[in-house]
Amino acid sequence: MFNKQQRDVIGWREWLALPDLGVSAIKAKIDTGARSSAIHAFDVHHFGDEDERMVEFKMHPWQRNSTETVTATAKVLDQREVRNSGGHSEERIVIVTTAKLRGHEWEIELTLTNRDVMGFRMLLGRAAVREKFLVHPGKSYLLSDRPKLALRHL
Repeated sequence: MFNKQQRDVIGWREWLALPDLGVSAIKAKIDTGARSSAIHAFDVHHFGDEDERMVEFKMHPWQRNSTETVTATAKVLDQREVRNSGGHSEERIVIVTTAKLRGHEWEIELTLTNRDVMGFRMLLGRAAVREKFLVHPGKSYLLSDRPKLALRHL
């Protein structure tokens, strides 16, 4: 649980795990200017019925690597209009998943979008870090270390 008096400080980028989605490590940009969080997703397919809408999608969790692919399935929470960094609105699927960062584990809402041309495959917005962490904009990886697996992707 998160202590309101003493919050851990995270950097402007951190390595997170998304265990529900089968992602052991993904480099995320912490963006307090963005309300929602987003992850790079493609080949998105809906299935299920009105009572339980599901989505299956693929991800490339490593920056500058389009060969390693993770396929994930999640329950659809919502579909929302989200304004991207270029100021354009787009309809995005919203899921809920677990995020893990050095001893912290919490649920986040995550929108699915194509971030292939973006510098980071995942963006962690202010709704996901609010009342949980303080963000140091001049530091990186304060609560995470580069996973050994990531060394071969740099």
